[in-house]
Amino acid sequence: MVYRSILATAGHRVAVAGTADDGLQQFRMHRPMVVLLDLILPDRDGLELMRDIQAIQPETRVIAITAPGAARRAVEAMRAGAHDFLVKPFDEGRFLSVVQNALAEANLRETGKADPQVATRSRDPAEVAENSGFIGSSDAMKRIHLTIGSVARSMATVFITGESGTGKELCALAVHANSNRANGPFIALNCGAIPQDLLESEVFGHMKGSFTGAISDKQGAAQAADGGTLFLDEICEMAPALQTKLLRFLQTSTVQPVGATRPRKVNVRIVCATNRDPLDAVRRGHFREDLYYRLYVVPIHMPPLRERGQDVIEIAEAALARFAQEEGRTFHGLAPETRALMQSLPWPGNVRQLLNVMRNVVVLNEGGWITPDMLPPGLAEEGRDPEPLPMPMAAPDTLSADSLLGLPLAEAERRLIEATLALHGGSIPKAARVLDVSPSTLYRKIEAWNAKAS
Repeated sequence: MVYRSILATAGHRVAVAGTADDGLQQFRMHRPMVVLLDLILPDRDGLELMRDIQAIQPETRVIAITAPGAARRAVEAMRAGAHDFLVKPFDEGRFLSVVQNALAEANLRETGKADPQVATRSRDPAEVAENSGFIGSSDAMKRIHLTIGSVARSMATVFITGESGTGKELCALAVHANSNRANGPFIALNCGAIPQDLLESEVFGHMKGSFTGAISDKQGAAQAADGGTLFLDEICEMAPALQTKLLRFLQTSTVQPVGATRPRKVNVRIVCATNRDPLDAVRRGHFREDLYYRLYVVPIHMPPLRERGQDVIEIAEAALARFAQEEGRTFHGLAPETRALMQSLPWPGNVRQLLNVMRNVVVLNEGGWITPDMLPPGLAEEGRDPEPLPMPMAAPDTLSADSLLGLPLAEAERRLIEATLALHGGSIPKAARVLDVSPSTLYRKIEAWNAKAS
């Protein structure tokens, strides 16, 4: 009833059915160009009904509707030929926009005249690969291309996960480039690189005089991305207070700059990324559960380089050719022993590390074949746990809450770190994972303790 009321008010003719059988009868009778199809029906699977609709009238645009926990079903529908999908709950603006885009494409097929406000793009995985900038033909990357091709034209939020250096921003750019918003802005914001007290202003903007230093009005990233895509990198680093405002933004599609009295409507597609496990961040209380379920609609996991097989060589050779051209040098390629070594390395820094290695080789060598001795020294050892730094005092074997009571915070922190290192044989990377900090943080602290002790 609600959907029919919204569509009728917008000037559309609507036929409604409560079951798959009734819906198929209505479809045969009216032959509509757009069908809104809930994938969970009382008498039949929604995907089966969609196939019947496509068999009767292939040019019909089917918009799949599903619940938040069944987003995978919506992606299956997209791969089976659905035009777009909606994850409940969705706002009226998003609802009407999806229907209007579907109608515009249907009219384009009938008349051959394109609606200038609607861009149509192929969802073929090969074209996605060509448009994305990704290098590599592994099965893992083919699955990435297929997923991007399925969801790019949708408005659904994409949540990209993966280790640092795997190409999460490149993936976000590929989603944007293959979408109907490709001609709109792509605004990227690193939530982990901006001080928390400035992050709200960066996302939503501010008005002149709203706080000390606000000497003029500032447009936030959300408003700057109007009509395009907003990419929120390191989303799990966002402060809890701002997470609440982001959730409201997702629910209402409005932004309210700091100091403004009225919200402003924007039309933005959200893509976010993190190198953490977002569900683990929810369990630890670092990330709002309701925001997680709002954002985690279409997950894309970028595989680490060590799981991409021959892609290591393809990326290295492409980078070698590009860097050699930039530096005006001539290289023949990778020697066989270099290829074997590269494929055996763990690449903890992933593609970013590989690109840095190839840049180093090109800058420091005149040309010829790339041999193992031309690679940066110690490269083969990078995937191993480094030797632990010497501790200024023996780490305690056991640690209890009572033993920390009454200690200064710095001393309590030090004892906790020492105990964790002792538990993991002095391995700083392992201790860092347990303590949920970066290894560099532990290195700095230990070096400071050693300097103080000496």
